[in-house]
Amino acid sequence: MIETGVINGRFQVLHLKHMEYILAAKMRCNKLYIGISNPDNMHTRDSVNDVNRSEPSANPLSYFERYQMIRGAMQEFKVPESEYDIIPFPIKCPEYLLQYTPKDAVYYLGMYDEWDEEKYKILRSLGLNIEVLWHRPLEEKGITGAMVRNFIATDQEWAKFVPKSVYRYLTENEMDKKIKRLELMRIEEKMNACF
Repeated sequence: MIETGVINGRFQVLHLKHMEYILAAKMRCNKLYIGISNPDNMHTRDSVNDVNRSEPSANPLSYFERYQMIRGAMQEFKVPESEYDIIPFPIKCPEYLLQYTPKDAVYYLGMYDEWDEEKYKILRSLGLNIEVLWHRPLEEKGITGAMVRNFIATDQEWAKFVPKSVYRYLTENEMDKKIKRLELMRIEEKMNACF
């Protein structure tokens, strides 16, 4: 087992496939740094392989809200607080990345699509040690944050796709309403663009 590992994601909304990724990485290291990408508007840029991820509707939750979701889920999954930390991870601004993350860690990735390939290249360009946890076809990705946000917006069942702590946190703080409002605005804008 290695000493330090790092993973990253937007976690907009943290779901059970995210937890699969986080826990798979945690099993390989003593201390895991969980990086939140797109931590703020200053560190969010467009990418040809990541077209919609910079949109406001795709980033409804603040860094702090995502931090709280992750912390609650890690407690729910019984990961001791001393074995992980949550940090900003400005992957879209690689020139700042090593100001937030340990250079000597192993950076874990799950590979599904072109955006994952781009992340791999960014981390490799920084001379970081990368371990690919899995390389799977896109159809095996399963639930995504976009799907969860859409389920919330369209009043479909979404609780079964997220940790119980995440469902509780979002509904108790009425963030589900915020997500619904932003997602419905996005859908309306898309429909208006068609006419």
